[in-house]
Amino acid sequence: MKVLTKSEAKRMSPGALAFYGDSVYSLLVRRMLVERGDRPSAALHELSVGYVRASFQARAFEILQPLLDEEEADILRRGRNSTGITAPKSSDPAEYHKATAVEALFGYLSLIGDNERLETLFAAVTENIPERK
Repeated sequence: MKVLTKSEAKRMSPGALAFYGDSVYSLLVRRMLVERGDRPSAALHELSVGYVRASFQARAFEILQPLLDEEEADILRRGRNSTGITAPKSSDPAEYHKATAVEALFGYLSLIGDNERLETLFAAVTENIPERK
């Protein structure tokens, strides 16, 4: 896959970054769960839902904020403040916007090929929020 330059990735809309980042974040969650132990797929799915829901990602937003450099913080802000993203009725709008911000950041980092940073930030989130049951 082509790695984008930072300039190319920054020109993408926050919605596009979040769209891609949702899958990146989900894949990281799934890999983490599989690495933690072989479980039936239904159990893995149930655990993964706990990590990818907006309320969890909103907590991740708070953990990530102080760890980011200026460029990453800008992507996070753009994701949180993006317009045209409507929270589902079952979700708190503020949490949903924070979750979108986290997904935009993960999408951005993946698109520019900064997998080491992705791993570092994902580890910070999962180490600071207890495992979902």
